[in-house]
Amino acid sequence: MVKLAFVFPGQGSQFVGMGKDLYDNYEEAKKVFDDVDKILGKSISKICFEGSEEDLKQTINTQLAILTTSLAALAALKSRLNVEPAFVAGHSLGEYGALCEAGVLSFEDTIKLIAKRAVLMSQLKNGAMSAILGLDDVTVEECIKEAQEVGYVAVANYNCPGQVVITGEERALRDAEELLMASGARRIIPLAVSGAFHSELMKNAGEEFGKYLQGFELHDAKVPVITNVDAQITTNAQDFREKIPRQIYSSVYWTQSVQKMVNEGVDTFVEIGPGKVLVGLIKKIAPEMKVYNVYDKTSLNACVEAIKII
Repeated sequence: MVKLAFVFPGQGSQFVGMGKDLYDNYEEAKKVFDDVDKILGKSISKICFEGSEEDLKQTINTQLAILTTSLAALAALKSRLNVEPAFVAGHSLGEYGALCEAGVLSFEDTIKLIAKRAVLMSQLKNGAMSAILGLDDVTVEECIKEAQEVGYVAVANYNCPGQVVITGEERALRDAEELLMASGARRIIPLAVSGAFHSELMKNAGEEFGKYLQGFELHDAKVPVITNVDAQITTNAQDFREKIPRQIYSSVYWTQSVQKMVNEGVDTFVEIGPGKVLVGLIKKIAPEMKVYNVYDKTSLNACVEAIKII
């Protein structure tokens, strides 16, 4: 019997035109886009389908656009395939797709919370982030520890073996990069972001988001969620209330989250949302896993046919 996990992508997976094919071919997906536009009072669908790359990469738009496309893809998939995942998870922003699918948040509240999260995160204008390729986690952590003598720097994302994202104050980050190159990093890629996401520099934003979250009802998860901040199974509403704000300024333990699901018996992952970023990461974390993605009609049909056969 197949044991499925649904996973949802984060920032960086966006592309112009995402979701249009789903909108045109599935009434359930069209309803998601139309409902989000109504909730927000602005056309996220237009930004997804027609927006410039510049518009789409603005955090205030990106987060809503990716999440809306993911939820539309989820609705289309569920209209074709009657299966329940054993676990759900998402990478950073993607965790909100997981929270919605698990019933922790209502659809409308998920959209409202991401709108607020995007505003708070886009307001941070200091700090930087870089992806480090070709080093193990321990070496990265040792270099970061040494660089902290000149300022704040930390791990933002443990993406997969050999790929870690670091975050922090510009000077400390550049010092860390020099140490990492000297330690054998294959490549360092500065990321085009407005600030140091998933770092202590975002703690005020996280705390403000926590206050905003108090006005929303959270429910126990009907499907276990593997949470970013600790890569642990979470189902209790009160635990989510504590972890959701903390996620903004904590490391994303994605490698560990995938490993946790594999250890719990998951054998098939379905990435639901634009692109194939998580499929690529999962293949590096657990090469033996079956992986599929759903972001348009072709990929959805392929996923449905493959899972029906399993």
